[in-house]
This record gives sequence, structure tokens and C-alpha cells, in this order.
Amino acid sequence: MDKIEHIGIAVNDLHASNALFTKLLGVEPYKMEEVLSEGVKTSFFMSGPNKVELLEATTKDSPIAKFLEKKGEGIHHIAFAVEDIEHEIARLKKEGFRVLNEEPKKGADNKLVAFLHPKGTNGVLVELCQEIKGV
Repeated sequence: MDKIEHIGIAVNDLHASNALFTKLLGVEPYKMEEVLSEGVKTSFFMSGPNKVELLEATTKDSPIAKFLEKKGEGIHHIAFAVEDIEHEIARLKKEGFRVLNEEPKKGADNKLVAFLHPKGTNGVLVELCQEIKGV
């Protein structure tokens, strides 16, 4: 894994949270988008070389809605950048990690993504992110 790609934070109200993080970080979000397949709206902030992703549920049965219902607002996941997501999925499965999606899927911010189950990673949902090339 190359580096921490971003930290994802689940929020109830993306508009209000964007205002809060704009004040906190001193910058506006550089990108906002909806990922229909995941039932989520996202916004991304840069803080120096680091990224923060805010996530708001758009459907009641989305993973973010379930997280918010169970745990409330807060850190949802930590994402790591990888060069070859399929290789990393295979490597981590071989190491005994439970991968939540066997095939990478399109995520926000021009990334292919896959997740590791938090039960095998000390309670932290881990996301693998690979930049989609040629887009």
C-alpha cells in the first residue's frame, strides 16, 4: 500500500458538514459527487497533502445510513492508495483478510475501490483505492 488516500467521515447533513469543515480546514470542498450504486453523496477536502471525504446517505438502506443509525456521525473508514487493486485483493485474501467485495467497483473521486471487513482489521473499515487511469 502506497499511502493513506483519505479518511471517510459519515455525516447526517452534507451541506451543514461542508460548512463546518470549510471553517475547520480553511478551504472549500474541491469535489462533490453522488455514487448512486452506494446510495451516498460525497464531498472531498484537501488539508495539505491529505484528503477528507464526507459521506451522506441518500437511501435508508445504504451502508452509510446503516452506519449512522448504529454508530452516529464519525469516522467511517480509512482508505489506502494502491497501484494494483486486484493484486492487493488477492494478496490480502491470501493473508487471511475478509474482503467485502471480491471485484473492485467504481467509487467516488475517479477510483476503483474494495473494502476489508472491520472484524479483521481491529474494528476499522479499510478501503483500497486505485486511481482509474485514462479517464
